[in-house]
Amino acid sequence: QVQLVESGGGLVQTGGSLTLSCAASGSTFTRNTMGWYRRTPGKQRELVGSVNSGGGVKYGGSEEGRFTISRARDTVYLRMTQLQPEDTAVYYCNYYLGYIRSSDSPEYWGQGTQVTVSS
Repeated sequence: QVQLVESGGGLVQTGGSLTLSCAASGSTFTRNTMGWYRRTPGKQRELVGSVNSGGGVKYGGSEEGRFTISRARDTVYLRMTQLQPEDTAVYYCNYYLGYIRSSDSPEYWGQGTQVTVSS
């Protein structure tokens, strides 16, 4: 089992910044991918960004440029700048074996951390 502990969410004003972090512990894998997803009411969970243990980075959409994902060993960070009210969501940490998600591979989710951007 892999445990994921998230931190860094909260309330911020429009234009502000936040950094989320997620630390993986337990039976972690040498080759793995860690990332951040978010969910807003009425929408499906969407990829914000991911980074694998080899350093490969992927962003899900238009947040690239405002958001930066990075990692140090088994901790992943999401630096969010120029935050807008539409960035308000529950942000979830994700961890899976390898570099390509497979239905046969172990995958884990954090409990989620709320980010609220006030206008």
